[in-house]
Amino acid sequence: MTWQWIRFVLSAACLVTGLVFMILAVFGVNRFHRALNRMHAAAMGDTLGILFVFAGLILIRGFSMDSLKLFLVILFFWTAGPVSGHMISRLEAMTDENLGEILVIRKGKTDKKQKEEEGDETL
Repeated sequence: MTWQWIRFVLSAACLVTGLVFMILAVFGVNRFHRALNRMHAAAMGDTLGILFVFAGLILIRGFSMDSLKLFLVILFFWTAGPVSGHMISRLEAMTDENLGEILVIRKGKTDKKQKEEEGDETL
């Protein structure tokens, strides 16, 4: 009886942790401005979120064929996620002309005023 409660508490903790990581990833994707930063936030949230959610489901279900299938789904996501993220980041690096520029934000100045002061030579 005690083992079942411990297993339930551990699985609930894993599920809540996974959901927290996924929610934080949503905020990270909406907060960042560059595509590569957004991809990083989404990838970290997906990787850790899926790990903890599926680990919680494995603990709830117990060790059986269902948990083996869930483990294989984790492995598939961990294999496919970085590959697709790498392909998208390479596309972004090849098509974004402003990727190497550093964005500096100064208080109280708009972009137009800042470029006039610096004497923008790209015109």
